[in-house]
Amino acid sequence: MDFGLSQEHQMVQRMVRDFALKEVQPIILEQDRAGEMAPFVLPRMAELGILGITLPVRYGGQGMDYIALGIACEELEAVDTSLRVVLSVHNGLTCLTLLQWGTEEQKEKFLVPLAKGKLIGCGAFTEPGAGSDFAHIQTNGKKEGDDYILNGEKMWISLASKADLAVVTVRTNQDAEPGYKGLSTFLVDLNSSGVTRNDIHGKLGVRAGSTGWISFQDVRVPASNRLGEDGEGFKITMSAFDNGRYTVAAGATGLIRASLEASTTYANERRAFGGKISDRQLIQEKIAQMALDYQAARLLYLQAGWMKNQGQRNTRETSAAKLFATEASFRAAAQAVQIHGAYGFSDEYPVERYLRNAKGALIYEGSSEIQTLIQAEYALEQRRDKKLRKELPPYDLESWT
Repeated sequence: MDFGLSQEHQMVQRMVRDFALKEVQPIILEQDRAGEMAPFVLPRMAELGILGITLPVRYGGQGMDYIALGIACEELEAVDTSLRVVLSVHNGLTCLTLLQWGTEEQKEKFLVPLAKGKLIGCGAFTEPGAGSDFAHIQTNGKKEGDDYILNGEKMWISLASKADLAVVTVRTNQDAEPGYKGLSTFLVDLNSSGVTRNDIHGKLGVRAGSTGWISFQDVRVPASNRLGEDGEGFKITMSAFDNGRYTVAAGATGLIRASLEASTTYANERRAFGGKISDRQLIQEKIAQMALDYQAARLLYLQAGWMKNQGQRNTRETSAAKLFATEASFRAAAQAVQIHGAYGFSDEYPVERYLRNAKGALIYEGSSEIQTLIQAEYALEQRRDKKLRKELPPYDLESWT
């Protein structure tokens, strides 16, 4: 078993790290205070090929594997969570869902411009009254000729005001009992008549990112834009979450590392009680826990990425990686604030932003409570993976490049 990064992975790591550190870190405090995404972020990520990093070259992507996607997410969130969120929703929720479930015609029409950043994608699943309770979504789609007519509202959607295309799951069978049956998923042009959207302001964290709502009022969507079969919406959405949760886990690992690096730097510089605080055992205990959590979180997401490369179902492993890494990142950020003392309570240092950003990942892409239930169900053998009609394609170097 090889735990080292290949030359290609190291190249991705350097490229993404350089972008995040040199181009975003100098302005991230200003953007966080303003509550706005820097306008150059999306076009620059497209120019560097980050948006299509893990898509086959024939669809306009970079032909890299799922490990490369995880590495990119770790490096982005080590600077700010808002950067990783872009990759989570554009690549994880949108592109990989289309790669798995789309027809060849849909891939040619949508995946190619998505990979090149000519279109920006998002996943629109959460609703005002249905977050974790996905079985009770209210947005509906009524078949009318060769189209579906969508009505409803989606809430807490990352890139809602920036995206051109959304993967949207709605209820298409109104006669079905409330639950997971009767759901279907569509690719929706967000510039269509009847679509309104805007940003949500006043968020606790991820302030330098775009989070908003999308309203659909008699929005006409061609039946040819439906992903999979009618009624497969729940399966498609859950597979999308497998990809999104993987990126969240990898990103949270980067936040642990950022908290650790900020803490070790500060502890070695700060003097109190006649010496450096890094010599104090209680400070060392906190830093040791961060270091261990970073290594464990990294191994968990790399394991899930390896399974994706092999074409293996990884719902259990990805859920575990997401649960552990996000809980550990919140713990690491909180301890980093504690190590910084009063300075940690100010945005003069980045750790207070890390703490605010880390809280969100305990909620979105399946809350910690949902992930805990998933892990318990697997351990108790109450849950088993059923084979999907379409699985996420395994990585193949020859065919992807």
